[in-house]
Amino acid sequence: MSEMITADLVDLDLSADSKEAAARALAERMVALGRVTDLDGFLADVAAREAQMPTGLDGGIGIPHCRSEHVTEPTLAFGRSAAGIDFGAADGPADLIFLIAAPAGADDAHLTILSSLARQLMNAEFTDALRSAADANAAAALIRGEEPDGTGGVPEGIEDSEDSVDSVAVPAAASAGAATGIATGSPDVGPEEGPQNGSEEGPRNGPDDGPAERGRPFRVVAVTSCPTGIAHTYMAAESLEKAGREAGVEVVVETQGSAGFTRLDPAVIEAADGVIFAHDVPVRDKDRFAGKPTVDTGVKAAINRPGELIDEVRGKAARGEVTAAGAAGAAGTDGASGTTPVERGGKPGEGYGTKLRVWLMSGVSYMVPFVAAGGLLIALGFAIGGYEINKAPSVMDHFVWSQADSWAALLFQVGGVAFAFLVPVLAGYIAYGMADRPGLVPGFVGGSIALTVNAGFLGGLAAGLISGAVVMAIQRVRIPAALRGIMPVVVIPLISSAVVGFLMFVVIGKPIASAQKAMTDWLSGLSGANAVLLGALLGLMMCFDLGGPVNKVAYAFATAGIAVADPSDSAMKIMAAVMAAGMVPPLAMALATTVRGKLFNAAERENGKAAWVLGASFISEGAIPFAAADPLRVIPSSMVGGALTGALSMAFGATLRAPHGGIFVVPLIGNPLLYLVAIAAGVCVTTALVIVLKGLRKPAPGAVSQGPGGTDPSAPSPEAKQPVAA
Repeated sequence: MSEMITADLVDLDLSADSKEAAARALAERMVALGRVTDLDGFLADVAAREAQMPTGLDGGIGIPHCRSEHVTEPTLAFGRSAAGIDFGAADGPADLIFLIAAPAGADDAHLTILSSLARQLMNAEFTDALRSAADANAAAALIRGEEPDGTGGVPEGIEDSEDSVDSVAVPAAASAGAATGIATGSPDVGPEEGPQNGSEEGPRNGPDDGPAERGRPFRVVAVTSCPTGIAHTYMAAESLEKAGREAGVEVVVETQGSAGFTRLDPAVIEAADGVIFAHDVPVRDKDRFAGKPTVDTGVKAAINRPGELIDEVRGKAARGEVTAAGAAGAAGTDGASGTTPVERGGKPGEGYGTKLRVWLMSGVSYMVPFVAAGGLLIALGFAIGGYEINKAPSVMDHFVWSQADSWAALLFQVGGVAFAFLVPVLAGYIAYGMADRPGLVPGFVGGSIALTVNAGFLGGLAAGLISGAVVMAIQRVRIPAALRGIMPVVVIPLISSAVVGFLMFVVIGKPIASAQKAMTDWLSGLSGANAVLLGALLGLMMCFDLGGPVNKVAYAFATAGIAVADPSDSAMKIMAAVMAAGMVPPLAMALATTVRGKLFNAAERENGKAAWVLGASFISEGAIPFAAADPLRVIPSSMVGGALTGALSMAFGATLRAPHGGIFVVPLIGNPLLYLVAIAAGVCVTTALVIVLKGLRKPAPGAVSQGPGGTDPSAPSPEAKQPVAA
């Protein structure tokens, strides 16, 4: 491999007067060496990255960078400007400009070297040496971490620095480049050494530091990430680590960069006293850090003012401010905590069954918004125009502003378009959950083919899994370096789409379509006792984990039945039963806290007030605090009430065309009065069971009696317990 930077890629007299001109001047050097194949295309990619966030840094540094299909190998060009060039930094123009170019399919080792340079830019001795370098050879050697042949040699402390670009390339490949957390707070700075390392007060251990224990420094875990994942990600990490050393704080950073990342050891996260998120793209697996004092900011803040972020998280810890332990989503919808299943991904050591569940839930989570929007629009169309609105002509051919039927037809037809995305989105994001972005194209193609061959929901599941597997197989093939740049944009989409298309059209499409038709016919034929038993089963599933995987299976089963232009009566009955059962747990908890408030502490009674609205809206979040605090009483009680409601809804023949909405879509429900009776029956049964079961146990101290003035002497638990489902 040729060197990433040579003297030909250095311009010590950069005369450009704008960041665009500077990027062009340095890029032209890359073109001359064959490192960039299309100058204008590459500069367009640089400009697109610059538009996301300015790349100027305090200290006179500009780091325009991008990943581009026009780059043949990872390359670095350096320019030094006497007049300075504005790259958007708060402290003024930049005189040191680094243009970083990485291929779209750059391998981890190359990206690790680039990230090492980003870390080195936080070293003042390094940047000072670049400003004083006498010639291009010396500057290039300095950046590579080598001893220059001429003057302007490497200053003492840099040549042997563990942070020099080459010297860190190997260890970083096993750590930072492989995206492991880099623990740096205290290997060479003990708690007692804090004052000698730049902190006037030394490490502030003790009561003022909140969770920090006496005798050890305050501990922080951090996550850094930026859109490109090459420069800012690692510079922010280095800046936080350096500030931590100066303040006597242990800082461990997880860099979620281009080379991927490895999750921090759960024990490290558990031992941390605070969390810093410095990111401009979503943090993956964010829910690992729930329940701790957290500072959430952009990646540049960690570069420019890391000390303030550390002080801020210490202050939050001292005040006891922590993040919620995973906020659950709507019942039957996403139900996930702060991140999607795709962001959480599979953890090392997980079994295939666990990973399969995560992949499937990835698709369902992204599909549900289309179900909700499309279903509600279709339901509104029926409510305004009647059930014959599905026979209305296209609104492109006939639309009268003053006619309600025209608006009803518009709502119905827009909803139908949204529904048409269900299976492709399901398949696409199952593949995304397995293989990341390369899985999207074959996943969407396979999902669309599933619709074409009438394989429906089952076909979408199969297409998503096959697409992800095909892409993962392609990614394991060793590819020549010259082809890596076109792999993600040409080779992988082309081959995977062809393979998936062949399998769906020729091999498995027809059998799956037959299975889908058989299931639909079976549902249409359900009646009497069979329908009631199915309603009870779906009710049990909806209330088992309050938005978790089992709940999602039941919800997806129901929405798949109505995700057609003309759903059957049985499918609408199933949807009604599922929504009714999902409303039971929060409404029952709200009623229980109202009629027997002495069985609940102050925090639970307060949660009960919110549960009225949440339950009425078909959002099970209101029941999660109760289930988390007392799962053995709340969950079985909820399941009994949900099963009763589901069974009664099916027995009463209630139907529903909308996949969400709670009591707000009652006008769209068939047999609405009996539907409400079914919900009320389940709520009353669950409430009674919870009250009886809680009454049999010894009440928690402070939960029974009221203090003077009607206040509750029991304070809410300082530690939020994890919900039973995320």
